[in-house]
Amino acid sequence: MQTALQLAPSTRFWRALVLLTAALILFALGALYAGGQRIDLAHLRSDQLTRVLFFRLRLPRVVMAALVGSSLAVAGAALQALFRNPLADPATLGVSGGGAVGASIAIALGLQQRISGVPLVFLFAFAGSMAAFLIVHRISRTGSLMLPGALLLAGVVVNLIASAAVLTIQYITDPSRALEILRWIIGSLDVVGFDVIWRMLVFLVPCWLVLLAFSRDLHLLAMGEDTAGSLGVNVQRCETWIHLVCSLLVGVTVAVGGSIAFVGLIVPHAVRLLFGEDLRIVLPGSLLLGAAFLIAADTAARTILAPNELPVGAITALLGGPAFLWLLYRRQRYSAL
Repeated sequence: MQTALQLAPSTRFWRALVLLTAALILFALGALYAGGQRIDLAHLRSDQLTRVLFFRLRLPRVVMAALVGSSLAVAGAALQALFRNPLADPATLGVSGGGAVGASIAIALGLQQRISGVPLVFLFAFAGSMAAFLIVHRISRTGSLMLPGALLLAGVVVNLIASAAVLTIQYITDPSRALEILRWIIGSLDVVGFDVIWRMLVFLVPCWLVLLAFSRDLHLLAMGEDTAGSLGVNVQRCETWIHLVCSLLVGVTVAVGGSIAFVGLIVPHAVRLLFGEDLRIVLPGSLLLGAAFLIAADTAARTILAPNELPVGAITALLGGPAFLWLLYRRQRYSAL
């Protein structure tokens, strides 16, 4: 009997798509039902309060978790392939830290204005993410050579500097705004209605499509820049697009949901362990599994100590760590057989 990793790529692709889509639907349905106040779906037509709770609070929050989880996971998968480093993700490369600094500055200055409908908090978070990524990228390159060790070290240092900057901003700013920054840092998916979600989709969907369009190039690039170049991949163009797209994805998610760590690191690994290393499977699989994972984490955050709510970032680490270790153990057992 063939295992999932021994099947043809097309078969593995469709199997991954079906299984992960089913998992996403199951987690989403469970999240819509669970919470501090249970919702009886049979009362949606007759009870006004139930309709408000469902359509204005519960459903938008589940969609928000799906969007943030998908974006972080697919960005992590793309960055790991681009830098050929299993530890690369938005957090370890300093992108999340840069976005946190940008958003913290905007919150501390009370910049609630919008430019062409885009919140300034998002623009500051995106600018911070781009600045951090460019700094890390510049430090880790020597000519055309990427140094993985320097990449991770630079990313860790940039994150430490960003954390110190955020703490300094909290210390010197108004107490109410400092509390808002703290609440934002620990990660929150609170949302009322779909206004923010529609604006997010304008940025996120094109980014997802670009990353999926580059899945073949990333699959070849993961084998090495020389190999990819010899097979027709424009390495510099690919790197530039992945940098911009991942920074935009992280900037959007950081501005809306705060710094939610660990999703971009473990979800791509889980997809690889289950369905193989092919980036043409890993990228769409990470989109689906990232959404399901963060929906599950947010559901746990809302229900474990209900009516109190835990930080969703803490839940992602508590759920993600053991799950990743189990998947790794399972893969090692299959390899030994």
